Amino acid sequence: MQNNNIPVLTENENEVGFDIRAQLDKYLVHWKWFTVSVVACLFLAFIYLRYSTPEYSISATILIKDEKKGGSANELSALSELGFMSGNSNVDNEIEVLKARTLIQNTVKNLKFNVSYFNKGNLKTSEAYMNSFVRVNFYNTTPDFLESDTIFSVKPISDLKYELLDSEGEKAGVYSYGESLPTKFGNMVVTINTDSLPTNAKNEGKEVLVQIKPLRKVTDAYRGKLQVNTVNKMTSVVSLSITDKVPEKGKDFLDTLISIYNNDAIKDKNLVAANTEKFINKRLESLTKELDTVERDAEGYKRGERLTDIFSDVKLSLTSADDYNKSVNAKAGEIDVVNYMIEFLDSADNDSTMPTNLMPEGDAASMIKEYNELVLQKQRQSESMTDEHPQMVAINTQIEGFRESVKQSLGNLLSSLKIAKKNLERQENIMQGRVGEAPRQERQFRVIERQKEVKEELYLFLLKKREENAITLAVTSPNAKIIDSAFAKEKPVSPKSNIVLLASLILGLLIPFLIIYLRELLDTKIHSNADFEHLTVPFLGDVPRSETSSELVNLHGRSGTAEALRIIRTNMEFMLNKVTEGVAKTIFVTSTIPKEGKTFVSVNLATTIAMTGKKVLLIGMDIRNPKLDEYVNIPSKGLTNYLSSPNGANLNDYIVKYGDFENFYILPPGIIPPNPAELLMGNRVKEMFEKLQKEYDYIIVDTAPVSLVTDTIIVAHLAHSFIYVSRANYLDKRMLVIPENMYKEGKLPNMALVLNDTDRKTGYGYGYGYGYGYGYGYGADMDVSKSSWRDKIFGKKKL
Repeated sequence: MQNNNIPVLTENENEVGFDIRAQLDKYLVHWKWFTVSVVACLFLAFIYLRYSTPEYSISATILIKDEKKGGSANELSALSELGFMSGNSNVDNEIEVLKARTLIQNTVKNLKFNVSYFNKGNLKTSEAYMNSFVRVNFYNTTPDFLESDTIFSVKPISDLKYELLDSEGEKAGVYSYGESLPTKFGNMVVTINTDSLPTNAKNEGKEVLVQIKPLRKVTDAYRGKLQVNTVNKMTSVVSLSITDKVPEKGKDFLDTLISIYNNDAIKDKNLVAANTEKFINKRLESLTKELDTVERDAEGYKRGERLTDIFSDVKLSLTSADDYNKSVNAKAGEIDVVNYMIEFLDSADNDSTMPTNLMPEGDAASMIKEYNELVLQKQRQSESMTDEHPQMVAINTQIEGFRESVKQSLGNLLSSLKIAKKNLERQENIMQGRVGEAPRQERQFRVIERQKEVKEELYLFLLKKREENAITLAVTSPNAKIIDSAFAKEKPVSPKSNIVLLASLILGLLIPFLIIYLRELLDTKIHSNADFEHLTVPFLGDVPRSETSSELVNLHGRSGTAEALRIIRTNMEFMLNKVTEGVAKTIFVTSTIPKEGKTFVSVNLATTIAMTGKKVLLIGMDIRNPKLDEYVNIPSKGLTNYLSSPNGANLNDYIVKYGDFENFYILPPGIIPPNPAELLMGNRVKEMFEKLQKEYDYIIVDTAPVSLVTDTIIVAHLAHSFIYVSRANYLDKRMLVIPENMYKEGKLPNMALVLNDTDRKTGYGYGYGYGYGYGYGYGADMDVSKSSWRDKIFGKKKL
């Protein structure tokens, strides 16, 4: 048979590109899904906004006194010449103090945030905080009260009585307000706030939920929400912010946090001053006794030596010696101070601070100041840590190190003072040697007088420092100055209505989009001729799903299916234009797998051609699983009977004529043979076609699927053209490789594809875009009933 080159009927199979309109159409065709999804998401967003509890942002601003960044003027600046301690701090350190767990825990505990009150509603339960009309107070609590986690309800019955319910809603009893109730956590007293009592409380009662949470959990929650940051790197202004569902609760938290922070700072500063005052008073008491002893010694010496005055010539000789003597006295005083500091350091423990304003400026004074800061830090950390905690161990190690460093520094200072004193004494002795003949009495008296002067100088020094320390205690200022007290913004920060609505709108569009996209992504079935674009096989057309359940199409009508069959008939003429005149145009119809509609296409295509007046023969060559009898009423004998009969059998005895068509004939498939492949391989098949091609204009052959059996391949050389039927929404795309290989290898001559059973609603079928509908205008004398039309042509179907 001929294997003609047929024209490609698709627009351009080699053109590859992204069709935006086609992609949009895949989604716009489901616009109802998008509408329903958007409406549903917006509805849920409105419900969420209606019943969700908003959160508000609360913030406060303070000024930390920092020498490096300017800070505010120190309240003690007017007295700075007296050598008072600076009240300033490092901003970065103070920010960490503000965020410390101990400070936040003390704030939560002070405000009793571990006990919360909630007004129970039908759909929403909101926190009442200070507006709760009942208050629950605990006293004589057990140690585990702060770690308890429970919930119960208080339901007012009258102005005097209330009902107590447990977490399961079970009644625990009726009690009076102000009555002390013993609990496992301690004694509990419930009081009522008549100003906040609902108007219907006396009659019906309104239930209040009381929740007790562990203090550590509440502390962790507020520590996680608290934000402490500097407003500007160049300033010491610090902003504290927090978000809370109850603005008043957030404001109380920030204000109390700042207050406790300032009180702790003042307490730390006063602790050093108090220890200094204690040390000075102790030393003054001791010096008073020492001065009295020295003065009595001087008095006794003068009385015993009968001395009244120093001779003028001796005074003149001793002028230079006096100068050195003063220097020696000064060094001796400094040595005593250092000795006192060493004695104090040896007797004090690691929790005691050292006096800071007794030592002269130098390394020792700086190290004492740093040592005091470490001791204070240890005292703050000890409130929340044990001695075995790694940080406490590290601090104790640092204190011991500083202690040894201070002691070593004081020792070095004492050695240097002693050396200086010895040098001055040596110079004094030289001057004394110049005097030569100075009375022994004068020299001895000088010794006594020197001791007196040393004691007096140290006594006056300590008196001065005691007054300075007293002033420090009186005017100690807090670390932080409040610039803006805590205030809450009017608009909530969460949930944000615009963002929620926008997100719901996007989600409403995204949900159906993803569903459609995933369905397309996971769908392996063919749906339209677009799935054939990558194939080189020509495409004849598609056959939309029939408007009725009948297997046969009303070819006299103008339905989409009927018009699609006419188009396929017309396109087939282009494929058969090179067939030799006088020879029947033989068209084989096959498919990849069963149930793709090849018999449907064969019967209706043969009927379409027969309506043009051509003499058509329909042959049922699917002899393994014949389906032709499901469409037309045919006898049981047919092709297989003829091929298996003796050579003298007459083929025309097996061919039947049907319906009102003058030139429409059918050769039934016959009975199912035991050897179908061998039967089709015989010479009688070829001889049969040569005979029939001389008697008919068209021969339509319904063959077996090519992927299951070899029957179609065996007789493929007898065809002028092959119609390869693929069913939409049924055939797997991966099986399109079969017709592609068949076409490339030339196993099915003059082959073209037909897409069957397309969905007209999705726009893949035939019949859109013409401005008029099919299935309309049959004519007055035409019976449009599908069953009656089929009966007129083919007769009633055999049951």
